[in-house]
Amino acid sequence: MSNSNLFLYIGKPVKNEYGRVIGKVASFGLTPNGKFEAVFLEFGDGQFTKQPMEYIRFNGAEVTFITKIKSQAGSLTDQIPLIWRKDQALKDLLDKKKIAPTIYQDLHNSFSNVLGQLKKEAQIIVDEAAIEIDRCQEEITSLSYAVANLEIEHEIGKVDEQTYTAAFALLQESLKRASAEKTDYELTKSKLSSVLLGDQTPVQPKTNKIYAEQVNDSVAVTTKLPEPPVVVYVKELGKAGI
Repeated sequence: MSNSNLFLYIGKPVKNEYGRVIGKVASFGLTPNGKFEAVFLEFGDGQFTKQPMEYIRFNGAEVTFITKIKSQAGSLTDQIPLIWRKDQALKDLLDKKKIAPTIYQDLHNSFSNVLGQLKKEAQIIVDEAAIEIDRCQEEITSLSYAVANLEIEHEIGKVDEQTYTAAFALLQESLKRASAEKTDYELTKSKLSSVLLGDQTPVQPKTNKIYAEQVNDSVAVTTKLPEPPVVVYVKELGKAGI
C-alpha cells in the first residue's frame, strides 16, 4: 500500500482482533525519509496513544489493532526456539571438532545472553496475559449476571419483548467476544509457557462451557455463574447506630 493511501485511514474506526471498536485513527508518525513507523490512535475515552506500525493491520476499509501481548508473543515463540536450535547446532559442531573451543565459547555466551533476555520478555508477556485472562473472566461473570437479571425482569413482565430482544442480543454478542478473547489469551499464555519450558506442544487452555438455549427464536448464551454474594442488612439502633 502506498504511503499516500494510508492517510485515507485517518478518522476510520479501529477494532481489536475480536471486533470490538476501541477508537479511531488520529494520525501517523513518519521517519525523515517518509517511512511510516507509528500510528496515533484516539481511544474511546479520548486518550491518545502512539503505537508501532506492526500492531496495526489495514485490510480494505477495516483497521485492526493487534495487542502488544499477541504481537510480541508471536515473535517470541519463533525467536526462542530458534536460538535454542542454533546453540544446540553450535554444540554439535564442537563435538564434531568443526569449530575451535574458543569460537564455541564466544558464540555460546552470545546465544545465552540473547536467550536470557528473550526469556525475560516472554515471562513479562505471560504475566500480562494472566492479567488479561482475569479481566476477561470478570467481564464474563458480569455479563452472565446481566443476562440472568434481564431474564428475570422479562419473566415477571417488567421488560417488554422488544426491549428484551435488543438487550439480549447485545449481551449475547458481548459475552461471545469476551469468551473468545479469554480463550485467545489463554492459548497465548500456554504457548509461551511451553516455549519457556522447551516444549513445542502447548496444552490447549481450559475454557468456560457456553450453554446455548433456544429462547424466542434466539440463541441464549450463558456461562456457569458463581455463587451470589450474601448480603447482610444491619438495622440502625438509636442515634448511635451500628
